Amino acid sequence: MDLLAGLDDGQRAAVLAPSGPVCVLAGAGTGKTRTITHRIAHLVATGAHPVSEILAVTFTTRAAGEMRIRLRDLGVPGVQARTFHSAALKQLRYFWPRAVGGQLWPVVENKLRLVAAAARRANAGTDAATLRDLASEIEWSKACLITPDTYVAEVARRRRDTPVAADLVGKVFANYEKARVQSEQLDFDDLLLHTCAVLEEDEDVAREFRARYRCFVVDEYQDVTPLQQRLLGAWLGGRDQLTVVGDANQTIYSFAGASPTHLLDFDRTYPNATIVRLERDYRSTPQVVTLANRVIAAAQGQSARLRLKLTAVLPPGPEATFTELPDEPAEARNVAEKAAALIAAGQPASGIAVLYRINAQSEVYEKALSDAGVPYLIRGGERFFARPEVRQALTALRRASVAADGGLPEGRTLVDVVRAVLADVGLTEEPPAAGALRDRWESLLALVGVAEDLAALESTVPADLGALVAELEQRAEAQHAPSVEGVTLASLHAAKGLEWDVVFLVGLTDGTLPIQHAESPEEIEEERRLLYVGITRARTRLALSWALSRAEGGRRTRRRSRFLTGLAPEGLAGATRARPGQSRCRMCNGVLTAPAEIKIGRCENCPSTADPALVDALRAWRKDRSAASSVPAYVVFSDATLLAIAERRPADGAALLAIPGIGRTKLDTYGSEVLGIISAS
Repeated sequence: MDLLAGLDDGQRAAVLAPSGPVCVLAGAGTGKTRTITHRIAHLVATGAHPVSEILAVTFTTRAAGEMRIRLRDLGVPGVQARTFHSAALKQLRYFWPRAVGGQLWPVVENKLRLVAAAARRANAGTDAATLRDLASEIEWSKACLITPDTYVAEVARRRRDTPVAADLVGKVFANYEKARVQSEQLDFDDLLLHTCAVLEEDEDVAREFRARYRCFVVDEYQDVTPLQQRLLGAWLGGRDQLTVVGDANQTIYSFAGASPTHLLDFDRTYPNATIVRLERDYRSTPQVVTLANRVIAAAQGQSARLRLKLTAVLPPGPEATFTELPDEPAEARNVAEKAAALIAAGQPASGIAVLYRINAQSEVYEKALSDAGVPYLIRGGERFFARPEVRQALTALRRASVAADGGLPEGRTLVDVVRAVLADVGLTEEPPAAGALRDRWESLLALVGVAEDLAALESTVPADLGALVAELEQRAEAQHAPSVEGVTLASLHAAKGLEWDVVFLVGLTDGTLPIQHAESPEEIEEERRLLYVGITRARTRLALSWALSRAEGGRRTRRRSRFLTGLAPEGLAGATRARPGQSRCRMCNGVLTAPAEIKIGRCENCPSTADPALVDALRAWRKDRSAASSVPAYVVFSDATLLAIAERRPADGAALLAIPGIGRTKLDTYGSEVLGIISAS
């Protein structure tokens, strides 16, 4: 098999790079998984590393399952592809008896029960919402390598908002850890912490592990936590046979302790590293890619140093649409009607997604889709392999496999046999009309889809009942569910790593995206990246919408997201408009009254999007210009005008002239110099 066939220059460079250290900066839709798997297969094929020496780490169990399937198709089955937690659990099970003694402690089955007991002892609240917040805070602390003793100081140092008083969280955290240890249980973060401890403190264990695993590939490296990075360092043990893949534009898990710092500083950590950029987008149309680039181009902060600019490869498609609705029920009905029309025109429902900022937004869309007769599924709901009908179907398939000794009856195909077996547990030729029976039928049909996929690979892998049962059991262990026919409802966080033909981005109002509690520049930038992630999930069609009121017929006081300024067309039907002579904030759409606000085009309280380095460069130029002309600095440009220039980054004279405070004379006198500074920044 030619592992370089069909790869572009960037993908080929990544595949052919030495076994480490390598950093692949891979934009959305640039063929990241294809590149990673071909690279691993190439390392095996060239003898650089046998299969047994490679450990590939992914962000989700689904991504790990997909990677294993692709590697199998490339002729390298057996490569370990796991999440950090799955890999750590396997290693602990093996090394714990020797390093610690006895059997590995079980993983906590009900974390909230332990948190509740710890909260009661600390006199903290024990309602469901508070317990979830406390559990999340404990998880964040462990991910950031913070202990109960250091929690309060670290929260103060990081200026972190806590769900309850920091000292109270610290007490709950301490009580939780004490109870967990006394009951000899581990939570998921402990799996990583204890694996680190074993490798760092037991030289014999570390020597055996590092003799086994010599090459590491880490996906979604922009989202690793300090704890995950510490585990990676323990695995490596000072070696550099490491490939990392990531995109700083898609850092969206800072709330859980993730940080792009390790990705951004990779070339500093490894000065001899090979850096490869993947920017050719094979997923989305030029219209989607252009909009994504425009959204992320306004981003500020540390990730700007390694910002990727996507280039579309696909032919043109429809323009993205922007729709303003009077209220949320109307917005949901609008989406449901459009989804129904697309499905009627031949678009599979599984190729459509409705993405929102928070899970609570799903309810109104569930109702609207149900009323329109559109099937849907909620990503993040009940796990596919935990459904009763799926467990029942797996049992039936195992029995059939045992009866047939893993093979197939003479003259029968795998798909035919699977359909016959599943007919006994509810799979009919025609789907039920709706309701729970239809959901059950869709789940069983998804299992038939796995059989069809396996049959299509018959030339490379066996396509019999034994192979199907093994495939399903592997997927069940990794929670790698097959596709189910229905419109996907998902939060923007849950949508990460997925893609659909059609994406509806809904609820795009200030206070929702960006979320109301996002206040610092860093938090606002993460919200912008969430929108970027949502846009880049779409292959062909993208529809963005927002509602001016939450309740039907309510007061229309909401404003569209500040991130849509300059992207959504002005004058949409029903849009709020400034009266003649009034200016509106380009961030929150509020009416501007102060002269300085009008000049910079935003409210004083809205965050600045200016690059500090560009502001400094403009001020230094103004100082030199004013000194040369023997005039005060404000005569050249006022502070407000300089800030407006830095925020808007005009690309030509017309755009510069559009900024209040810049007339034709100043454009002629300073325009070329200012545009040159902007271009160089």
